[in-house]
Formats: sequence, C-alpha cells, structure tokens
Amino acid sequence: MQVDDQILVLLGPSGCGKTTTLSLLAGLFRPDEGFIKLNNQTLYSSVDKTNKPPQSRDIGYLFQNYALFPHMTVRQNVFYGLKSKKSRQASAALDPVELLDSFGVGHLIDRYPSQLSGGEKQRAALARALIVQPKLLLLDEPLSALDKNTKTVLRQELKKLHQQWQIPFILVTHDEDDASFLGDIIVTIENGHIKEHYLNAISA
Repeated sequence: MQVDDQILVLLGPSGCGKTTTLSLLAGLFRPDEGFIKLNNQTLYSSVDKTNKPPQSRDIGYLFQNYALFPHMTVRQNVFYGLKSKKSRQASAALDPVELLDSFGVGHLIDRYPSQLSGGEKQRAALARALIVQPKLLLLDEPLSALDKNTKTVLRQELKKLHQQWQIPFILVTHDEDDASFLGDIIVTIENGHIKEHYLNAISA
C-alpha cells in the first residue's frame, strides 16, 4: 500500500495488529518479509537484507501513552528528541521553544508530565516527535485517553497540523468517528489482515 501526503487511518478493534503495523514501520519490530519505503528510500527489504535502525528512518512516533519521561520537564523531553537524532542539521531550523508555543504549551515548558493534563501531554509529545522534522508521523490512538471536549478540540488540531506539515500521517484508532473526521484513506484491519481500504469522501 502507498500513501502520499495524506492521513492514513488504521481502523480496527484492540489486538488486531494496528500498533504492530506502526512498530514495523518505525523499525521497532522486524517484518518476516516484504519491504518498506519512505520517499523512495528503502527502510526495510527482506530481499536486499536492508533494515535501517529506528533513529535513521526520519519517522516521528506519538505513542499511545505519549511516553514522556516522567523525570524530565517538558523542555527536556522535547530537547531529548534532538539529542536522539544523529544528524541535527535537518532540525536546526526548528526552535523547540517556538514549537511548544505553537502548540499552546510554551508556558508549561518547566513542568513535569505529572503536572500536565492529557491534552497538554499530547501536545508536548507531538512537539518532541516533530522537532526532528520527520518525513512521516505515526500516531497510536492519539485521542483515546481524552475526555469528549478535549478530543473534539484535538481532532481539529491534528487536522490543522497535517495541513501545516504536509507529510504523511499514519494514525491508529478503534473509533469510527475519529477515522471519519481525520482519515483521507481508511484501512480496516481484522486479525492482522486488511479487510478493506477506501478513500474517505467525508474527509475529502
């Protein structure tokens, strides 16, 4: 399957293989066979024996629990994204503080994750994922832990974020409303297999 600068949604119940798919793309797991390409660059190929490590894939990953380091402030969490990137030339144009300001959490820069709300944690984690200017952003159930009002706001923010960054987003959800609002392409998964995929007329 191929995706351009669109939002591809993987839709299905828990345990069907959605998060595993993201982990394969990110290089956290290794596929048994096949290939993965990003902008014509081979990240994995069972034929060519290619398997780029996660830090060399130019992929941002927003984990379901946001995976912020509890002992680090928001500032330190975002700067960690820069430290973990071997080459910082690509990220030199982005200022972490300005990026946090753009997400509305610049005033929280010296707080720890335990002092943040769910929405604030998500914005901080998004800033950390995007500070390295990835060519692909993976989002694992980004709205599942939020209350209804916060979810509605952040749905719209994710849509605007994609329009600003113009890179492919691959988003996992079990919520059909989230899929309909966010997805340009929706892929339904059952028991580790693609059941169907289609262009989302509502999103378009």
